[in-house]
Amino acid sequence: MSTHTNLAEDALSEETVEAWLRAHPDFFERHVALLDVLRLPHPSGGAVSLIERQIGWLRDKNRQLERKLMDLVQVARENERLSQRMHQLALGLMDADSLDAVLATTQEQLRTEFRADHVVVRLLGDPAEGLHFVSESDACLQRFEPLFENRRPLCGRLSDEQLTALFPDAQDPIQSAVAVPLMEGSRRMGILALGSREDTRFHPGMGTLFLGYLGEIISHAVATRLKA
Repeated sequence: MSTHTNLAEDALSEETVEAWLRAHPDFFERHVALLDVLRLPHPSGGAVSLIERQIGWLRDKNRQLERKLMDLVQVARENERLSQRMHQLALGLMDADSLDAVLATTQEQLRTEFRADHVVVRLLGDPAEGLHFVSESDACLQRFEPLFENRRPLCGRLSDEQLTALFPDAQDPIQSAVAVPLMEGSRRMGILALGSREDTRFHPGMGTLFLGYLGEIISHAVATRLKA
């Protein structure tokens, strides 16, 4: 009898037990008393019942879910603040009655509301018309050819050549930056650049949805004033 029992135990592998329990998840509901009999090692030492271990596991999972929820709430709040800033910028640009007023409003709003240390707008045009205009053959724009081809903002640490082209008058080092293409349909209009002394302010992993909206709003305001 004993030999037969040992052979049966040997044949019943851990994998077989695990597979059977997975196929019958209601087993312990029908054998509740086993939950107090089964003992599992605890990380802090000693042993606890299966039900105590499950409660501990559920508490840990609950804490993880709470942290994820708080992260989502934080993201939602930040998105709401960004939406409000975009709204204020749009209102300010609607009130601007000239191209210079559009550029001045853009500078002021992005510095104060978007925490940018440097704000630069480079527009395609005749440099004789103003400091913010650059010719299409300017080396500044040639360094950003992929920006216009992809039609998406470029975030993070730009190359030294790109930073020099966008922020030639910066007195302090630009640690992180964003370059946003300004376009009217397929027409290239220029570049909006934001620079920061903080290396984590603009990073490659940040979302570009609002930056894309920002580029569209400013592009529309600039195009409207150029046609006026």
